Amino acid sequence: MTDRPSNEDFLRQADPLRRELLAHCYRMLGSVHDAEDLVQETYLRAWRAYDGFEGRSSLRTWLYRIATTACLTALDSRSRRPLPTGLGAPASEATGPLVEGDEVPWLEPIPDGMVGAGAGDPATIVTSRDSIRLALIAALQHLPPRQRAVLILRDVLKWRAAEVAEVLDTTTVAVNSTLQRARAQLDEVSPSLDDPVEPLTAEQRAQLDRYVAAFQNYDVAGIVQLFTKDAVWEMPPFTGWYQGADNIGRLIVTNCPAKQPGDLRLMPIEANGQPAFGMYFRRGDVYEAFGLPVLTFTGSRVSHVAMFFDLGLFDTFGLPRTLSGASTRN
Repeated sequence: MTDRPSNEDFLRQADPLRRELLAHCYRMLGSVHDAEDLVQETYLRAWRAYDGFEGRSSLRTWLYRIATTACLTALDSRSRRPLPTGLGAPASEATGPLVEGDEVPWLEPIPDGMVGAGAGDPATIVTSRDSIRLALIAALQHLPPRQRAVLILRDVLKWRAAEVAEVLDTTTVAVNSTLQRARAQLDEVSPSLDDPVEPLTAEQRAQLDRYVAAFQNYDVAGIVQLFTKDAVWEMPPFTGWYQGADNIGRLIVTNCPAKQPGDLRLMPIEANGQPAFGMYFRRGDVYEAFGLPVLTFTGSRVSHVAMFFDLGLFDTFGLPRTLSGASTRN
């Protein structure tokens, strides 16, 4: 008789799976903080139950089963996490009042480094840009939790129907039926998700430099030129969303506290496999954390910006809350 694996063996085998489990829980929940909590719960449950793990499935499959079950249980008592475009209201006019939806549990972005999207083998699905892009995470929020789990396991992680059935304790017939419904609903919500996410081109990187310069120089006309004609700007916790490059320009003029060159500073980061920034607003000699915009390109222009005003996200992304004026001057 062989000795059963020790808990040290469990940690040695399970720790390398932590980032992909975090990505899985994030896709399910739409919140980096909730995902971290559920990964911790997954490892605690697995640690306690490891003596009973008989190895009939791989440790990875077993951990995904625990994580998925934990996510489904959590979602029983939690509302979906939308972006403003997912609330069902029409686009807003830039000159209208801003309305905060503090009661809404908003979708959150996730740092690439937390889920390995910025490094590692590009062929690994759990670290691909496609699998965590903001549009996908937002679209998944429209699916009932069980449909969400099936679609993620089948279409994102590329598991076989039999493997998904094992994780969800159901039949392959039920998995295939659920997947069909989930795909149909996702196509209604966001038909463009089939478009692959490619690494930024040289022109797109040049546009990012222009984006930074335009905001830091308070060049609203230059900002408008960087957007596609029908670009969308949204900024939770405000419930409105704004469509059209000119409308976005009016929104900036009307509601952005910046009024002159030097009022804003941008620090580049990566979120959801996309370019993003920590944006700071000048108050006296100090730049204070202001917002965190995540950008989507269509061709050489910006087609979507999700500007997150939850300042706690600066901590999540390892960004300082303040910058000295001297350290940010060109």
